[in-house]
Amino acid sequence: MKRFMPGKIFAALAVLTMLMFVVSCDEDPTTIGASVIGGEPFNTDRAVYDVFAYNRNIVAAQTNKLALYQLGVYNDPVYGQTRAKITSQVQLSTANPIFGAQSQDNESTSENETVKEVILYMPYQQNSSADEDRDGVPDVFDADPTDANSDSDGDTLTDLAETNSGTDPLNPDTDGDGIRDDEDTDTVRNNYPKRVDLDSIYGNRDIPFNLKVTRSTYFLRDLDPNTNFEQAQAYYSNQDLTSFAGEVLFDGQVTISDEETVIYEEDDPDTEEDESTIVDERIPPGIRVNLDPAFFQQNILDKEGSTELLSASNFKEFFRGLHFELEPGAEELLLLLDLKSARITIEYDYDNATDTEDDTTAGSFTLNLLSGGGNSPVSGNAVNTLISDTYPAFVADNLDTGNNASRIFLKGGAGTYANIKLFDADNSEALINQIKANNWIINEANLVFYVDRDVIPVEANEPPRLYIYNAETNAPLYDAINDVSTTNTPLGVLQTHDGILVEEDGKGLKYTIRITEHINNIVVRDSANALLGLTVTPDIRLTNMRDVLLPGNTMGEVPDMSVNSPLGTVLYGSAVPASEEKKLQLEIFYTETN
Repeated sequence: MKRFMPGKIFAALAVLTMLMFVVSCDEDPTTIGASVIGGEPFNTDRAVYDVFAYNRNIVAAQTNKLALYQLGVYNDPVYGQTRAKITSQVQLSTANPIFGAQSQDNESTSENETVKEVILYMPYQQNSSADEDRDGVPDVFDADPTDANSDSDGDTLTDLAETNSGTDPLNPDTDGDGIRDDEDTDTVRNNYPKRVDLDSIYGNRDIPFNLKVTRSTYFLRDLDPNTNFEQAQAYYSNQDLTSFAGEVLFDGQVTISDEETVIYEEDDPDTEEDESTIVDERIPPGIRVNLDPAFFQQNILDKEGSTELLSASNFKEFFRGLHFELEPGAEELLLLLDLKSARITIEYDYDNATDTEDDTTAGSFTLNLLSGGGNSPVSGNAVNTLISDTYPAFVADNLDTGNNASRIFLKGGAGTYANIKLFDADNSEALINQIKANNWIINEANLVFYVDRDVIPVEANEPPRLYIYNAETNAPLYDAINDVSTTNTPLGVLQTHDGILVEEDGKGLKYTIRITEHINNIVVRDSANALLGLTVTPDIRLTNMRDVLLPGNTMGEVPDMSVNSPLGTVLYGSAVPASEEKKLQLEIFYTETN
């Protein structure tokens, strides 16, 4: 439960160095020794201050152009059930596409392009950093995640050795020929589907779920006509577009697998080599289902050369999009999906007019849902509909009261967040002036949020990290340049700033958020004591904001990542008795001279 706090140590060393420098310049060395021995030149201490924290409810959140989209059903033990649906545009990978060898206008005879298979692929999220010993085996499957020389499949070969040699460290007989890997000399290297640690799947992933994919007849605009088409169109989580569902393209069961799909090359009968053992493509685990080929024959291939496929805008108007719904096989299952990586692949055959043997040739065409991302703008539009239960009374009655809260309610999606005023709602200026008058050197300043374990059950999925930000400028309080990071992952970055859940006996205990620089800005640099915002976050590195609809038909903003998360928690606030050890307070560690 203990954490290394580099900020406190560095600050103390800096203070000691500064004081030694000041004293050495102003006093005789003998006097210096006498003053240090006879009395302490400075002392360190801790002071605590009340904060004013209150809860805010979100009526609806803007849910188009998200980083991740929620699909399925999530049962929060405190906040109730949320059902998440997706309605997405579909985009041509190439405008005015040519199917077959020639365009429709140039075909002397019909190429008879015929759809053979249509595959929808939506990849799952992965925990790419979960390999502590770097032996190529994700920790969740590793017999000993701290030892690269462990043998997870019991074939006497270490995990690291198998990774380096190209055999499967999770299968004692990689090629299935009946000879164990430690004896087999003919195993083809790296010719097996690898297992990965799947992330952002909530619920029982061992039970198949039902996926329904339908054509959507709702036209998702890219630009808002109410702004003279100068601003992007916003869509919100309370817009249920289920009534616009059209033809059913898939309705069936899907089983979650953590294995890659490996596509092998076709064997060339004219060569001695067996190309069917050569890996052509590795497809990460994800939803992979066959859509209705007749629909895509009629609406894609048969439209070659038509105005519907002439441009991206024409196609969006014609095709409109797809609607996705997931029904869990158990009580709940919720997936977080990156639609920018999703695609529809149409495999077809066509008559090759140049082939003297009059054989057919295989062709392929790809449709995207969204595209872009990273350093590029997101192209396309998709909406996440989030339908949630009414909150229980002990939550609902403590939202938007404006009162200092005894409990802080945080819920991702179109959920709840908190605003925080440091020191005191009415007397903060006087307290700040008193700190200035004390001439303190502030070594560290923290907000410590304790989880209310009387409300949060042991089995609950708890948010791994909290995000605090300036609610007036929307700027984060952390220092991304100078903070300490161990890995460039959501929980590996900004270790000094912290905000990561600390567990005790497998249960969430508290979140500590270090805001030393923010307090120094207020006390030393006369910055404003701005209103702060507090939310859950799956990735603190991403700080973009998005619009939300608040009670009273007013608009506000919350961090993007808060809307991406289904998770919630309940924390102790500051409106509790002073004797309560878990009371939310601002703690300041300081040094002062005597």
